[in-house]
Amino acid sequence: MELYGEPEKMLDYLQEVERKAEDVLVDRRQIVDLDIKRNQNREALRALGRDPSQSGPVTVCFGNMFINLPIDKTKEMIHRDQEQLEAEIKNLRSQLKVKVNQLYEAQGKPELKGFNLTPLDPDEIKAINKVLTG
Repeated sequence: MELYGEPEKMLDYLQEVERKAEDVLVDRRQIVDLDIKRNQNREALRALGRDPSQSGPVTVCFGNMFINLPIDKTKEMIHRDQEQLEAEIKNLRSQLKVKVNQLYEAQGKPELKGFNLTPLDPDEIKAINKVLTG
């Protein structure tokens, strides 16, 4: 891309690259924030499951309020929150792959190799293990 001698085109190009880079950084930060919340939920579930004899209400903080809720209801709410967080993180990660490729394209770099790989699900892993073990 020949941009020398054309300051308007150069400025437009740099603004486009900066915009795309900012989108990537915002998504990455959001994934980190959601992952922190997901880990806090895991800690809460572990703490609730630690004492099986406890069956009374637990105190839960919602924003600026503390509310007494039954353990079962609290666990159910945390599990629903975990599912929602997992879905949001998965969605953001898939969008992030597209945005990173768009950024590389805008910079004139080749597309990242292996970036669109997805992990095997448990059923696929079991099938591979069966084939390998005979």
